[in-house]
Amino acid sequence: MKTLCLLALAALSSALWTAPRGNAEAAGDPRPVLINTCLITGQFTQLVDFYRQVLGIPPQVTNGDYAEFRTGAGVLAIFAADAQEAYIPGSAQPASNRSAILEFRVRDVDAEFLRLHPLIKSWVKPPRDQPWGTRSFYFRDPDGNLIDFYAPRAKP
Repeated sequence: MKTLCLLALAALSSALWTAPRGNAEAAGDPRPVLINTCLITGQFTQLVDFYRQVLGIPPQVTNGDYAEFRTGAGVLAIFAADAQEAYIPGSAQPASNRSAILEFRVRDVDAEFLRLHPLIKSWVKPPRDQPWGTRSFYFRDPDGNLIDFYAPRAKP
């Protein structure tokens, strides 16, 4: 199992490094391009099911301990804590993030709020117009990660 996890991660790393990297790479820009965010969790199945419902995207699951949700702009990955521990011992502590926000652009903030209302257990902020020109709401996933669903406000 450990070998399969390492092979899957090696294949993923290779694919990420050889995948097209957007406008920065096309223009010859040497800067890194963020394309993947990975959440380490002790509740793999629960978190994958949560994001399946929240995002409405079926995940690609590998070895039963790694899942990817491919959004238009990048990938949200979920990785089981025990597999991460086997891969890089002591490198991650699941469900302990209080410093990052996962932000998802949506078409209709208020419709998404109504759709998700029965699913979400931890609401942080209801839909509001923000001073920087968006409308958004905030909630937490089962591991406590902060999520923002937002849309640009229509200009008057």
